[in-house]
Amino acid sequence: MNEHWVLGLSMLAGGLLTFATRAIFLLGGERFSLGPNFRAMLVYVPPAVLAALIAPEIFVRNGDLILSVENPRLWAALVAVLVALITRSVLATIALGLAVLWGIQFI
Repeated sequence: MNEHWVLGLSMLAGGLLTFATRAIFLLGGERFSLGPNFRAMLVYVPPAVLAALIAPEIFVRNGDLILSVENPRLWAALVAVLVALITRSVLATIALGLAVLWGIQFI
């Protein structure tokens, strides 16, 4: 099979699966309800997704796990976490985290 067909079919299948998982909740309406335990667990989905997106940027470089104190992204992340806990400001967290990262990389 031509690789363009494989790519096209993969995209179509992904689109249909995404549509189906969302349509279940929309079309099911009140006949399909989530239990209280499931609803309670949904609170943890956004932080888990955010951590899954950010952690590789902090800890992985060129396929290697970098946990040393020489990792500038680790220090910037720690500063960003502290700023977020203290100020609760997204703008301050991003600004100071980036400033620390750029400062360490400049040194």
